[in-house]
Amino acid sequence: MAQPHQNTAQTQAEELNEAPQGDDTAPLAGEPVVENGAAADGGGPALEEVLAAFEVERAEMRDRLMRALADLENTRKRAEKDRRDAALYGGSKLARDLLPVHDNLARALGAADEQTRAQAKGLVDGVELTMRELLSILGKHGVERVSPQPGDAFDPHLHEAMFEAPVPQLQPGQVIQVLAEGFRLHEQLLRPAQVGVCAKAD
Repeated sequence: MAQPHQNTAQTQAEELNEAPQGDDTAPLAGEPVVENGAAADGGGPALEEVLAAFEVERAEMRDRLMRALADLENTRKRAEKDRRDAALYGGSKLARDLLPVHDNLARALGAADEQTRAQAKGLVDGVELTMRELLSILGKHGVERVSPQPGDAFDPHLHEAMFEAPVPQLQPGQVIQVLAEGFRLHEQLLRPAQVGVCAKAD
């Protein structure tokens, strides 16, 4: 009478053997399920934070680079200006030192009257030749005379008023006498012309 029960147990065992085997990778009971592509540890910085930090660092490096380039350009411009100024005005000290020589020659020629020129013609001609040569050399290096004439308007940028006096034929502020010529090197004034200026009559 126990035979039917034995056949039933054998049939169930065969069915279990014929059932498809499950995936070995299936999680066991109680094991957490990990989605594909998710970080297993979950403790590292997010990609957005890394990119944001990189952008900040890149902006700082770019700012430093632009500042360095600007400083380099300013240094180049200053060096170029210094070079031009040295080429234009490098001889200003020597030119100033030669101005008294010009003044002495001018005074010597001014003191030579007709009689002196007749008696010492060779000497006077030599002084005039020296004056012309001096002015030629100064002119080659950019030195120009500031030679106002009586009646010219007084220019405080080029002239120095040595005295004032009323002159009926002239207007106040006009040059009445030139005591010494002035000189300038290109745009730089070496010495103003020393002049007398017409003053307003009382």
